[in-house]
Amino acid sequence: MFIFKPVSTRFLFTKPRIAIVSVINDLATDHRVQKTCFVLKECGYEVVLHGRQLKNSMPLPDWPFKVKRAKLLFTKGPLFYFFYNLRLFYFLLFNKSHLLYANDLDTLPANFLVARLKKTPLIYDSHELFCDVPELLKTPLKRKIWQSVESFMVPRLHYCVTVNDSIAGILSKKYRVPFLSVRNIPDLPKSIQVKTKGELGLEEFPFVLILQGAGLNMDRGVEELIQSMRFVENAVLLIIGYGDNWNQLIRLSQALHLENKIRFIPKVPRNVLLQYTCMADLGLSIDKNTNPNYFNSLPNKVFDYIHCGVPILASRLPEIELVLTNYGVGAFIDNHQPEHIADKINSLLGSKELETYRANTTKAKAVLSWELEKQKLKGLIAGIT
Repeated sequence: MFIFKPVSTRFLFTKPRIAIVSVINDLATDHRVQKTCFVLKECGYEVVLHGRQLKNSMPLPDWPFKVKRAKLLFTKGPLFYFFYNLRLFYFLLFNKSHLLYANDLDTLPANFLVARLKKTPLIYDSHELFCDVPELLKTPLKRKIWQSVESFMVPRLHYCVTVNDSIAGILSKKYRVPFLSVRNIPDLPKSIQVKTKGELGLEEFPFVLILQGAGLNMDRGVEELIQSMRFVENAVLLIIGYGDNWNQLIRLSQALHLENKIRFIPKVPRNVLLQYTCMADLGLSIDKNTNPNYFNSLPNKVFDYIHCGVPILASRLPEIELVLTNYGVGAFIDNHQPEHIADKINSLLGSKELETYRANTTKAKAVLSWELEKQKLKGLIAGIT
């Protein structure tokens, strides 16, 4: 005898849970935030990404989640941070959410207040040692304000994430709150349209060097690298990205009459950036050990270079050294004297050592995979759910 069993309506009428992700950066170039949104989607959330729009913001890709780009009258300084958090506070307060995700300390105040008012779970993702960036170290009053914000809010959080083990250890010890380390390993497209030197107008140079980054600011070693190009043979340097010192770097290159050896390429869509990266012979990451934030950093570009099969020349900073030595994918500079940097570059280009590093990137990228790394974040989100 057939017995009809009614289907449970428990899941048929369940609305998707909503996660609001906030970041103060331009959305088009913050790839960690983009990857976070996709992880939240995989965990079953409907994602709303809140950021800002600048005059030179690039168009956004067709993402499978909603995007809100705030336009602000102020673009820097105390009024910028105040009005951004005020706008974000009202957005979070009057929009339904089941999870809030704050990227970096400058979005935490609004998220913290709304999470308390609405009793909504909050994940805090610290992309760096925010209070130890050079810009704040040189402005004691501003640093004191941000330290007060961090010291008050972070110890009261339950779910915290950061970008590597070193920073996780420092923040966990300082605030007695566990920080989960989720490295910013790239989620590269399955296929990259690699272009030749000829197609990119670089056919006259035997070797191509690349320095890329979304924050080519002070103490990143860029000035010394530019000066080193006076002594580098048979190579062109591509500097791709942007930063506070961008115009000064161009003027320095011009003052040294290096226009033919250095190409400045402002920020470009990621698929275009990777065309240059994959064509390079040597990738550079030479931040200076001038502050705790840079000393403990693990720049995204390191993983981009590895995934594109590009050997690396880097500063000997702990997290970078761990990756390069464990996988044998690059060498180090010993100081930031331009002549020394040039000597290291000249000795590597065309050498057997460079080819060994290049071959090792194939093994490294199989292990250094976002598909593996993101499982830690998914575990955290699943625990909250």
